[in-house]
Amino acid sequence: MFDSLSEKLGGVFSKLRGKGALSENDVMAVSREIRVALLEADVALPVVKDFISTIKDKAIGEDIIKGVNPGQQVIKIVHDALVEMLGSETQELKFATSPCAYLMVGLQGSGKTTSTAKIAKILTEKHNKKVLMASLDVYRPAAQKQLAVLGEQTGIATLDIIEGQQPVDIANRAMDVARKEGYDVVMLDTAGRLSIDEALMDEATAIKKATNPVETLLIADAMTGQDAVQTATAFDKAVGLSGIMLTRVDGDARGGAAMSMKAVTGQPIKLIGVGEKWDEIEVFHPERIAGRILGMGDVVSLVEKAIDTVDAADAEKMAAKFKKGKFDFNDLLSQMKQMQKMGGMGAMMKMLPGMGKMAGQLDEAGVDDGMIKKQEAIILSMTPAEREKPELLNAKRKIRIAAGSGTSVQDLNKLVKQLKQMQTMMKRMRKMGMGGMMKQMKGMMGGNAGDLELMAQSMDPDGLGMDMAELEKNAGGPLGNNPFAPGGALFKGK
Repeated sequence: MFDSLSEKLGGVFSKLRGKGALSENDVMAVSREIRVALLEADVALPVVKDFISTIKDKAIGEDIIKGVNPGQQVIKIVHDALVEMLGSETQELKFATSPCAYLMVGLQGSGKTTSTAKIAKILTEKHNKKVLMASLDVYRPAAQKQLAVLGEQTGIATLDIIEGQQPVDIANRAMDVARKEGYDVVMLDTAGRLSIDEALMDEATAIKKATNPVETLLIADAMTGQDAVQTATAFDKAVGLSGIMLTRVDGDARGGAAMSMKAVTGQPIKLIGVGEKWDEIEVFHPERIAGRILGMGDVVSLVEKAIDTVDAADAEKMAAKFKKGKFDFNDLLSQMKQMQKMGGMGAMMKMLPGMGKMAGQLDEAGVDDGMIKKQEAIILSMTPAEREKPELLNAKRKIRIAAGSGTSVQDLNKLVKQLKQMQTMMKRMRKMGMGGMMKQMKGMMGGNAGDLELMAQSMDPDGLGMDMAELEKNAGGPLGNNPFAPGGALFKGK
C-alpha cells in the first residue's frame, strides 16, 4: 500500500546524500517535496500541514545544520514524525471479565464479516480465548448464513440463527449463551450500509448500550482513501470507537487513509488485513510501518512471520545440511514453499533494510512468485532420486522433466545453476557471516550496490547487528530458540 509513497520519499532523501551541511533552504525544499508526496498519497490536508510544521521545527536548528550526516538526521526526524502520525504506540486488543463483547461496525462492502472471522481466529489461536460469533445483520440477504459458513471454515462457534429476531435481541441472546457455555469473547457482527445513516447509528448505539462491548472496532476499506477517514469520524462521533481495522492493505491504495486515520479521529489503528487468507491479518505497529515507508525495513515482523510459519525441527535439519553444503532440490522446494507462506520473495525483501529497491528490480526483471511456481513445477516433475541427487540429471532426463512441467530445458538448466550457487553459498556461510553473504548477493543478483553495502555493514556474523533483548521485546517473546531468529542456527551458520 505504501510503495508509491516510499518511492517518492526515497527520491527526496537521495538528494540529501553527500551533503556535508544542511542549510535552512535545503530543509524548506525537502519539506515542500514531502508535502507534495503526502498529498499525492491522499493524506488529509490538515494532517500534512501539522506534519510539515513538525519537521521544520525540529530540522531547522544548529544541530542539523552543523551535523556530520544531516541527511540521516532529517530522515530520523521524518521517521519520528511518521510514527507520531500513525499512532506512536502499538495498541493491543482489550479484554475484560468473561464474556466480553467485540462490536464490529462499518459500511457495507468493507470486509466486516470476513474480518470478524479473522479477528476471532487470532483471539482463539494467539490469545487462547473461547470465541462465539454472532451475526446481527438481518437486512442483507444470507448475511447470517455467511458468518455461519465462515465459522465452519475457521472452526469458530457461531450463534444459532432464529428467523425474525431483531439485532438487539440477537446480541442479548449471544451474551446469554456465552455466559451459560463459558465463552470468553462474543464477536457481534453488525449490519453495514451503503452509506452512513441514522438508522444504522441508532441500531449500533442500542446494541452497544445492551452489551457494553470492551472493543468497538470500525472495519474500514483502505482503498476508499479519505472517505474511510470521514466514515471513521462519523462512527466515532455517533457510536464511540475504541479502534480501527483497515482492510485491503495489500491493494494499491495510496496509504493516505492509514496515515490520516489516527490524526483525524484520535482513534488508533489496531489491525490491518493484508490478504484474503485467515492468517493474513497483522497487528498495526506504527514504528514498523514508518520503517517500511522510509525503506528501513521491518526485520522484527519478518522474524515473527518466520516463527509463525517455520517448523523449528525442520529448520534445524536444514541448518545442518546448509553447513555441509548438502543442499538438494527437496530443500530448494521446501524453501520455496516457506517463502510463499511468508508472503513471497518481494514481500520478504521489502522487510529487509535497504532491500526495497531490489524488490522492485526483481519485479521488473520478471523474478516474481510466478517464476517460483514454474520452478516448483520443474522440481515436482523429477523423480525422488533426481531431487536428492541432481548429478543424475543427464540430457534425456532433462528433456523428460521439461516436458512434464511444461517448461524448457533452458529453464531447468537455470534452476540447476541456481541450486549449485546456493550450495556454494551455504558452504561459505559460516566463514562469511551474514554481512559477507549480502555482498555475495550483490554480485549474484545485480542489486543496488549502495543499498546492499549498507545492509552488509549493518549485519554481523551472529545476526543482524541488533540488540537481542530489544528485538525480543519488540517481538513480544523470546526468539533465541528459533533457527530463523537473529542469533539462531541459520543466522550463525551452525
